[in-house]
Amino acid sequence: MTSTHVEWFVSTSRPNVFRALLDARSVRTWMVPDGMTSRIHEFDPRVGGRFRISLTYDLPTQTGKTTARTDTFHGRFVRLVPDTEVAQVVEFETEDPNLQGEMAITYTLADAPGGCKVVATHDNLPPGLSAADNELGFRMSLGKLAELAVRHSDD
Repeated sequence: MTSTHVEWFVSTSRPNVFRALLDARSVRTWMVPDGMTSRIHEFDPRVGGRFRISLTYDLPTQTGKTTARTDTFHGRFVRLVPDTEVAQVVEFETEDPNLQGEMAITYTLADAPGGCKVVATHDNLPPGLSAADNELGFRMSLGKLAELAVRHSDD
């Protein structure tokens, strides 16, 4: 099993980023790679709370992990440290044994000059999930998280 690790600077405070990590409407906006749309089925942001999310490709030529064009995954929050860390376990809903198994995703927030550094780690990627593709999707999502957290810091 492989891992991906991405660091991203966000020009706002850790509390603003932490809120965006745990707000369902925000998650629907940022936790989706380019070329896909997101649907939140369930989202309970507390330790032990469950979530279920579907990401659907915009183009019919793309292939999903759960259905023809959709990746659906479910998971739970395993650790929440206010303004510092969000840890989750997730699993794709799929019949493909090469994409099955629990993965761990951790977002760690640290103060940085002018804002916050987000360190995102995705551990235990199943063998059927490309680490390079996963990292690319992670980078797209973290870019959207940064934009959203900065925009909402003015609210």
